Amino acid sequence: MNTIGNLLTNLRTVLCCVREILGYALAFLRAILCSRAVLAAKLLAAESQLAVCKQRILEKKDPCPRFTASFRLLWVIISKSLDKWEDLAPLMQPPTVKKWHTTAFRYFWRWISHRKGGRPPISKEMQNLIYKLSKENPLWSGERIRDTLLLLNYDPPCNDTIGKYMYKPRKPRKRSTIWLPFLRNHLDVSWAIDFFTATTINFATLYVFLVFDHGRRRVIHFAVTRNPFMNWVIQQLREAMPFDLQPKYLFRDNDGIYGNGVRAFLDSCGIEEVRTAYRSPWQNPFVERFIGTLRREMLNHVIVLGQGHLERLLQEFIEEYYHVARPHQGLYGNTPVLQMKQPQILGPSKLISIPVLGGLHHRYIRVAA
Repeated sequence: MNTIGNLLTNLRTVLCCVREILGYALAFLRAILCSRAVLAAKLLAAESQLAVCKQRILEKKDPCPRFTASFRLLWVIISKSLDKWEDLAPLMQPPTVKKWHTTAFRYFWRWISHRKGGRPPISKEMQNLIYKLSKENPLWSGERIRDTLLLLNYDPPCNDTIGKYMYKPRKPRKRSTIWLPFLRNHLDVSWAIDFFTATTINFATLYVFLVFDHGRRRVIHFAVTRNPFMNWVIQQLREAMPFDLQPKYLFRDNDGIYGNGVRAFLDSCGIEEVRTAYRSPWQNPFVERFIGTLRREMLNHVIVLGQGHLERLLQEFIEEYYHVARPHQGLYGNTPVLQMKQPQILGPSKLISIPVLGGLHHRYIRVAA
């Protein structure tokens, strides 16, 4: 039995040797039969990987190979030139070489585009038109802008080029494209209410309540108090709306002073309440801008002595300057109380200045000399 076992073992060893010899012979015949170019490519593939391993050994670093840009480019060429190149790449995975090819392809076409100058440039006029249409119509896509330009008998570029020159807001707001057009479309029939505070000379806090007309940027009513509460606000709204002079919409924030009574009062008057989102003053922009103007042009330059003093200052600023003398960009340079242009004066004339708030501001009247 031992003899038979030894014979089988020896026979298996002989067969393995024969198979190995046949493999070497087959590789030798394949090398003889293949062309010199293929043989040189295989030799280059082996030498390149051997050089990488030798470099890592000489540097005595992590044995994991680090491939240079030239090595990657070489293997991109080899992968496109040899069949079954995967068998020649024991140091890297085939998906890795394919990824290198994708990167090289991208760099190649970037270089080609840069050399040829890319897409032909469009005129400055067309760039301005695309920017204007996209800014004024934030819901429009590049395709719609292109169709609009075609209807206007322009020769527009492709959609990708249009997207390059479209207006891109810094902080896009999802609701702004809905809220602001609604506000603009109802300016003449909407008011706004809001509070702001002022500090007196003895560090007391006064609350100022405003009722603001959106249409003419006009202050309908204001009142000052030390302790605002819901019933006081309702009374101020009654005083602001005599003889059925009332808006269709009333904008307000979520201040707790209003309570539920203000909503019930507005419902009884047939006024639709429009509440802004939490911490979104941009949804009530006109009254917020007026408060900013009031602070910059008056409150930052005076010291409030008390409630009566603040009421006199507000009355003079609003009635004698803001309503009749201060021009507004939103009103095309006119004032909240519509002012007619003075007739042209023939001959010499002079300008009369009327001080407001002790000379902090002035009103001007042009008269004949």
